[in-house]
Amino acid sequence: MPPPPAVAAAGPGGAPPRLYLKTHGARVARPHLLDWAVLAVLAALDGALNAIEPFHRFVGEDAVPGLRYPLKDNTVPVWAVPVLAVAAPVAVVAGMYVRRRNVYDLHHAILGLLFSVLITAVLTDAIKDGVGRPRPNFFWRCFPDGMPRYDNVTREVICHGDPAVIKEGYKSFPSGHTSWSFAGLGFLSWYLAGKIKAFDRGGHVAKLCIVAMPLLLAAMVAVSRVDDYWHHWQDVFTAGVLGLVVASFCYLQFFPPPSGEQGFWPHSYFEHMLTLEGEIEVQSAAGSSRHLSLTLDSSPGRAGNDMRTSSQALDTMESGRRS
Repeated sequence: MPPPPAVAAAGPGGAPPRLYLKTHGARVARPHLLDWAVLAVLAALDGALNAIEPFHRFVGEDAVPGLRYPLKDNTVPVWAVPVLAVAAPVAVVAGMYVRRRNVYDLHHAILGLLFSVLITAVLTDAIKDGVGRPRPNFFWRCFPDGMPRYDNVTREVICHGDPAVIKEGYKSFPSGHTSWSFAGLGFLSWYLAGKIKAFDRGGHVAKLCIVAMPLLLAAMVAVSRVDDYWHHWQDVFTAGVLGLVVASFCYLQFFPPPSGEQGFWPHSYFEHMLTLEGEIEVQSAAGSSRHLSLTLDSSPGRAGNDMRTSSQALDTMESGRRS
């Protein structure tokens, strides 16, 4: 889609038109009511996936030595993940709205971000429940007193710890902290790349550093999960890829690629500009037609010229008769 003409797309002083939340918010959000409803369904589904019991993978006596890592607290608390993956990107998007007043950008960025995080959350928790991989600290979850018990025939572990702690012990693959972080901060990285025109072929490596900062933060969250012995390295690697892939799809659903000429604003903004341009052209054409019609019909000399022409024709006819 070619970029809209500067006249149609620009406001006073050449700046983009001010598409305020109060004046354009309902118009932008109304076509996406179904999307917001789907977000609510995804949130409810993720809650249900967290409530059900995961698959209890067979853990035999010979597997226990590799699962005896200490049961530590989380370096990154659970409550901090939504702050990093959702609240921080939303704050950046809101700051962009305060500066540029483009409600299309505000709405679609938040909608895409929430889709990225919630789709990733549902996929992550569904895989967790289906795989049931024990965490590296499973031994101390299963036997908090350090006294293991095994089935006499199968030599499977017989846990006697807290059921809630044991339940979490079967949710190692993939890492929820990691997938959430890469889904939210990965989306933010795409968003920043478009806003600072990181791929404009200008050779500004500093822009790449800005784009990489959210990804670095997400990577540090992933590393903390291995350091805390809550996940195996395969868990965080897979979760990082999952979150980043979903974030990429969700961003490109609403925004052009950052490397393009239109990478700054969402698709719908340019569609709005083209529609506005068409309306302006139609109004201009209609105005020109009315002006031309009025000019031809109400010109000061129009009536006099018509009368003189008619009088001359009558005189010619009379003189012909007389001769």
